Amino acid sequence: MGRPAKEIDQSTYSGRFAVRLRTLREKAGLTIDDVAERITQTGYQCTSRTVYRWEDGSRFPSVDMLPEIAKALGESIRNLFPAS
Repeated sequence: MGRPAKEIDQSTYSGRFAVRLRTLREKAGLTIDDVAERITQTGYQCTSRTVYRWEDGSRFPSVDMLPEIAKALGESIRNLFPAS
């Protein structure tokens, strides 16, 4: 069993992005490890800890990483972003 979900400040856009990322990953039936592995297979270095930090709102992925995250989740880049 993983760590309990951290309370995320959704008053910020980065917080809403973190929640959106977690929601899309869970919808796809993927674990954090699965997402990290899929991104790593595209040639980018990505660890489970990195994905966890994106989802807990403590880090934001680079712009270059966004297409790889979208592919890993089976989503469009546009769908990664929450409504304002």
